[in-house]
Amino acid sequence: MAKAIHMMIRVLEEQRSLSFYETAFGLTVADRFAFDGFTLVYLRNAEADFEVELTINHDRKEPYALADGYGHIAFAVEDLDAEHARVVAAGLSPNPIKEFHRDGALLARFFFIQDPDGYKIEVLQKHGRYR
Repeated sequence: MAKAIHMMIRVLEEQRSLSFYETAFGLTVADRFAFDGFTLVYLRNAEADFEVELTINHDRKEPYALADGYGHIAFAVEDLDAEHARVVAAGLSPNPIKEFHRDGALLARFFFIQDPDGYKIEVLQKHGRYR
């Protein structure tokens, strides 16, 4: 079976993105590889092996246009209310917590936040299929 190992996004400012992902999700640098013209930075935390790969193109001066096909990456947390309060206190401006119900039962509690480059990130309460 195939195993998901990372997702990649292109970011404009490395330090700004590193600070956001560490503050928001506890992701820290697992590896950093500088090449001529670009740098790859792999971020992860102790909860999972799945990584966020940041690609920084050295000559890029303008923000990336997000395609309308991009959806989001999702993180699951033990206490959604506490996480929401924590990122609000950190000044990261998450959207309000929402709930999805299906057939009269709670399917998901979640909120969205955007990283400095505008990528949408969903934060879900660990519940049901979201672990």
